[in-house]
Amino acid sequence: MSTKIDSISESGISPICQTCLINQAYSVADFSKLTPAQTDRVIQMVKIELEKSRTVPVLPQHIARFIEDTVNAELGKPHDYDLYAELKELSNRVSLSYAENFQEKINNSDKPLETGMHIAAAGNIIDFGAKSHDSIDLDDELQSFDAVSFAHYDIKPLREKLQTAETLLYICDNCGEIVFDKLLIQELKKEYPGVQIIAAVRAKPILNDATLSDAAFVGLNSVVTVVSSGSIYPGTILSDTNETFQQLFAKADIIIAKGQGNFETLLPIADKRLFFLLRIKCGFMADLSGVSEGDLVLMQGFKEETLL
Repeated sequence: MSTKIDSISESGISPICQTCLINQAYSVADFSKLTPAQTDRVIQMVKIELEKSRTVPVLPQHIARFIEDTVNAELGKPHDYDLYAELKELSNRVSLSYAENFQEKINNSDKPLETGMHIAAAGNIIDFGAKSHDSIDLDDELQSFDAVSFAHYDIKPLREKLQTAETLLYICDNCGEIVFDKLLIQELKKEYPGVQIIAAVRAKPILNDATLSDAAFVGLNSVVTVVSSGSIYPGTILSDTNETFQQLFAKADIIIAKGQGNFETLLPIADKRLFFLLRIKCGFMADLSGVSEGDLVLMQGFKEETLL
C-alpha cells in the first residue's frame, strides 16, 4: 500500500484525474450557462494548468479551485462567489427532511454508533466534484442508503482510540452530507461524553463543500463547535489551512476526515490518528483504497502493515 500512498503526492496529476478534471470544468461551465466561446476559454486555460503540473507540484484540488475561479471570472463574479449556493441549500433542505427518519434508525439500532457511521458515510455520495451535479438524484440516493455497505471498516481501532481520547477533530465535506455528520457527531457525544469534538468546514465556497454558513443552516453548530479550516480547496492541504486549524489538527487525539477530497489530500500524511470516512466514487480511489467503486470506507490513515 505504501507505493499507492506515495503516488498521491508525486508531482504531476495522473491522466485519469486529468480527464476527470476536464469533465468537471465542462460541468461547471455548463451549470454556469457559459457561452461556447467562454467554455472553450475555460477548458484551454485548465489544460494549460494541467500541463504545468508536469513540472510544478500541483494537486487536483488546486485545479478544482482554478476551474471555479476561472468560471467566476468569465461571469464577472468575485472569487468568493458561490456558484452552487442554491443547489447547496436544496441539498441541505432535502437531507434535513430525511434527518428524523435516519435519527430513528440510529435510536432503534443495536449498534447506534455504527449505524450513524454508516449513514454519515453513505451520505458522502452528495459530491459535485466526483459526480456531475445533474447526475445525482438526491431523493433516490437517500432512500437507498441500506444498499451500500462498508468494504473496509476500521471500527475496532477507532473505538479503541475513543476510549482514551480527549479531543476529536471532525473534518466535514459536502452540503447535505453535513446533516448526517450532525447525526453521527450527536451519537459520538452520547457514547463518549468525555471527548471534546470540534468540526471544521471550508473557508470559502468551492463546489458544494460546506462552509460556516452552511453548517449554521443545518444546525451543526448547535451540537458542536464549528470552525473554518482556512481551506479554499475541495480537500485539506495542511500547508494552506489557517493557524487555528493547524493547531487543532496537531493536538487532536482522533481526526475523522470525510469525503474523497480529504482522503486524497490527507492520506499521504500516514497518521494513525486519522480515520477516513467516505464513499469511493472513482476507479483511481478504489484502487488506492483496495475496494470497489461505490463501496463505503472507514479506514485508519496508518497501520504498521502499510510499510511492508
